[in-house]
Amino acid sequence: MESEGLLDRLIPGDLEDRIPAAVQRVLPGGIRNRLVQGALALLIAFGLAFVVRRMLAKREAARRIAARAPRAESISTEPAAARAVAQVMPETTSAEPQRSSARESRATRYPLLSTPHILLHGPVDHAMYVNFRGQLANAPQDGGPLVVSISTLGGDPEVARLMGDDLRLLREYSGREILFLGKVAVYSAGATFMASFPVDKRFLTAGTRIMIHERIINKTITLSGPLKTVTASLQATLHEIEHSIRIEEEGFRDLVEGSHIPFEDVQHRAPSNWYIEAEEARDLGLVLDVI
Repeated sequence: MESEGLLDRLIPGDLEDRIPAAVQRVLPGGIRNRLVQGALALLIAFGLAFVVRRMLAKREAARRIAARAPRAESISTEPAAARAVAQVMPETTSAEPQRSSARESRATRYPLLSTPHILLHGPVDHAMYVNFRGQLANAPQDGGPLVVSISTLGGDPEVARLMGDDLRLLREYSGREILFLGKVAVYSAGATFMASFPVDKRFLTAGTRIMIHERIINKTITLSGPLKTVTASLQATLHEIEHSIRIEEEGFRDLVEGSHIPFEDVQHRAPSNWYIEAEEARDLGLVLDVI
């Protein structure tokens, strides 16, 4: 007796006897043959599907590699220095629009600064003081904030202190808020005038510079007469210098009070004319903001 095969064990030979005649007519040639054919067809179908899927996956991978290849090649052949500049350029080109938009937003935050009530320009002298008093008298008396703008290359520091003192008295007696706006140049006596305002009431327009320096004296001393008279004349000049230095230091202290600038820094830098740009002045806390 021949040994029983695997197919005979899986599909008994007498299975055909148990299949109804109607089914046998649908599946001629034997049920076992049909089942084997069906299984083989399924295996072939699954095999073909697997092969096709692998081919599509390889093709997609090759397409992605080909798409990345030109970009990688251009980066690898570009000099390192050029790549570094390219990385910096977007920030450099976009910095100015960002600063402009920032200034626009600050301008809308301080609408009063667009139309100052008192406009001062030119040398700080007695003519400016007369103009200042006239504009102050004609300014709105509704008790609202008062904006004073100035643009000057300098002048008489005592006139600057006089205008500042008038505004200080107005602020203390009426409680009125007074704002300072420096435009283009706030040099020498202009910085002295700015010192009469608290740091949180000071503003600068973009591009403005502040210049701080020591007081200057131009005086010729002529010695003539009795010795005691000559001594008194020399002492008078010395007292003038000493008190001018004290007044100057008081102004420097008022200028940097509330900022991040030590008084000693002003003393050190003022003799060589210290120029401060608007953005730097804001960062140092010398003014509240730049518009």
